[in-house]
Amino acid sequence: MANILRVHPDNPQARSIKAAIDTLRNGGLIIYPTDSGYAIGWSLDNLKAPKVVAQIKQIDAQHHFTMMCQNISQMTDFVLVDNVAFRLIKQHTPGAYTFIMPATRRVPKKLQHQKRKTIGVRIADHAVVDALLEELGEPMMTSTLEFPDIDMYELDVDDIELRVGNRVNSIIDAGYCAQEPSTVVDLSMGEVDIIRQGKGVIDFV
Repeated sequence: MANILRVHPDNPQARSIKAAIDTLRNGGLIIYPTDSGYAIGWSLDNLKAPKVVAQIKQIDAQHHFTMMCQNISQMTDFVLVDNVAFRLIKQHTPGAYTFIMPATRRVPKKLQHQKRKTIGVRIADHAVVDALLEELGEPMMTSTLEFPDIDMYELDVDDIELRVGNRVNSIIDAGYCAQEPSTVVDLSMGEVDIIRQGKGVIDFV
């Protein structure tokens, strides 16, 4: 079963954060809290993880996964950001938004959308996420933890462990974390295209 790492949501303990990152560096999967609910995380070089994540979530393995970044500066190493996109991202991050952007060559092809060569990027507003990325030193691949037959609002970490504890390596328990998906905004074509309205307020002009 997964290793449970209990942390304070606002001041996560360094030892637990390091343990979670060690899991990623060793090719494992973690479940961790974000500003839009619990998510599954894995390292950029773990190219086997998307298939496992797709099985956990019961989705297509070609699902458009997301790269969690610590800041815009880190993000621009992996996606092409024009002036309009930079302004919008700066205004709305950190926050519950996922932006679909053209990927640079630093993004492994297997992690990009196979036809459009794009990838989703996020900068979450959550202390645990910030601590994880600070320790990791690079972005982390991520996907919202969700099950097609379960109301995620009713799940706690013990329930999550029972469902997926044998398929992930570590679960960061930061207490109750409401599942409300991020707002997805496609900026890859030079225009603002709202793909999904979620927690992030749509006020783009």
